[in-house]
Amino acid sequence: MGKIIKYVFYDIVRNKIVLAYTAFLLLLTIGLFSLGGNPDKAVLSLLNLVLLTVPLISIVFATTHFYNSYEFIELLVAQPIHRRKIFMSEYLGVACSLAGAFVLGVGMPLLLLGASVTGLYLLLTGVLITFIFVGMAFLASVITRDKAKGIGVALLLWFYFALIYDGIVLFILYSFSDYPLETPTLVLTALNPIDLARIIVLLNMDISALMGYTGALYKSILGSLWGISLAFGLMVVWILVPVLSSRRIFSRRDL
Repeated sequence: MGKIIKYVFYDIVRNKIVLAYTAFLLLLTIGLFSLGGNPDKAVLSLLNLVLLTVPLISIVFATTHFYNSYEFIELLVAQPIHRRKIFMSEYLGVACSLAGAFVLGVGMPLLLLGASVTGLYLLLTGVLITFIFVGMAFLASVITRDKAKGIGVALLLWFYFALIYDGIVLFILYSFSDYPLETPTLVLTALNPIDLARIIVLLNMDISALMGYTGALYKSILGSLWGISLAFGLMVVWILVPVLSSRRIFSRRDL
């Protein structure tokens, strides 16, 4: 299993797209910190861009990689290697390489330009988001053998979590504003890993007052160490659910 992970990892880190992705994040982070005088403003701007681009790159690249590696996967399946080990090796190789590109592109400038606790939270949530959306990409890939359909499903997942979901939540909150929505708001937040990542970073910046009543609610429940641990725990669940589901499908389907 370790040899397969190393092969996939070294194959991906030499990929031009991954190198361009790393360079883009590096230039973006340096540019925001150079242009913005306040580090918190730079982190806030970086947060919005990271939560838009990192899920997109992760899910599209991982889906494309899975389909392009189909012959290699079939070769491994023909060997006396358990399918679960093959799947997890592919997943960990892709996820670790993309997470490494993110850490290199965002983490290096943060360390050089003065890393804060907020910056470290941004780095950790970005890594978790990478693992989550690579898992979603693999789930989309094992559902159908058609490459175009798989990439389409992956893009729909990104579009839903990054853009459509917030509109649905705002519509629900506006339509039922006369009712107590504390618990439903927290549940809705837990159903979107991107929102979880955003709230973790924003609460650590202590700007919950700018988020209104909802921000005060998040601050009271998720502002403590226990609350932050709960939020990170939910993000780990978001990693496990698509990965274990796709691994089960991959183990049972005909290639």
